[in-house]
Amino acid sequence: MMSVPRKTPAPRSVPSARRSPRLARADADLIPDAAPLDGAPDASSTEHIVAAVTRAIVEHRLLPGAKLVEQKIGDRFGVSRTVVRQAMFRLSELKLVRLEPARGAFVAAPSVAEAREVFAVRRMVESQMLVELIGRIRPVDIKALKAHLKAERDAVTRIDVPTRTKLLFDFHVRLAEVLGNQVLVALMQELVSRCSLITLMYQSADNAQASNAEHGELLKAIEARDAPRAVHVLHEHLASVERQLTEQPRAKGASLDKATTA
Repeated sequence: MMSVPRKTPAPRSVPSARRSPRLARADADLIPDAAPLDGAPDASSTEHIVAAVTRAIVEHRLLPGAKLVEQKIGDRFGVSRTVVRQAMFRLSELKLVRLEPARGAFVAAPSVAEAREVFAVRRMVESQMLVELIGRIRPVDIKALKAHLKAERDAVTRIDVPTRTKLLFDFHVRLAEVLGNQVLVALMQELVSRCSLITLMYQSADNAQASNAEHGELLKAIEARDAPRAVHVLHEHLASVERQLTEQPRAKGASLDKATTA
């Protein structure tokens, strides 16, 4: 009786649903050489990397979900991986980076629910900030804020996306700086940085020119020392951004020419 050769079983394919998605790795060259947020010339290497990565996120150079490779960032700034890990930990405390055991650091990707919570906190913090600011603002502060708005308009006109993005978000930090409260300044820096990630992921169609105009209306109310008007303009400004949030993240590689408001 002739024996039938046994067939070697075909290798089982792994269902596509079980495969881990391959996440894009952030190009370390996209991280600009940035001064620390507090401008201190003697800031540590850790603070320098935190400031640079934050700046890259605010300017929409780094996309949500991108993997941050320690070795590449270390080579970029000429520091050890230990220093880079310290910076990633600090960025995770600021909710700008997500740390995963055995996988590394990733640019955060906030949910819509988290986004709405961030805007709610901004309304509470900035409303009180405006009331305090109007009682203490000086002509020299008004002049500096007007210069900032002009720089915003110039960047919007020439479609300089990184510069206008930074300036539009920094306007709110500049308001905090008028009060001279460094805790408030740090809080505003964290909030506007997180909002930058949120707008990058979820805003369907921004208009940077409209945002600049809203900043102008806000400054007019501040200069007139009209606190109720200033708070109203602020709430309308933040609401106009929040209304543009959608449940679906912005498509990867989508144009940012009209994007970025704060």
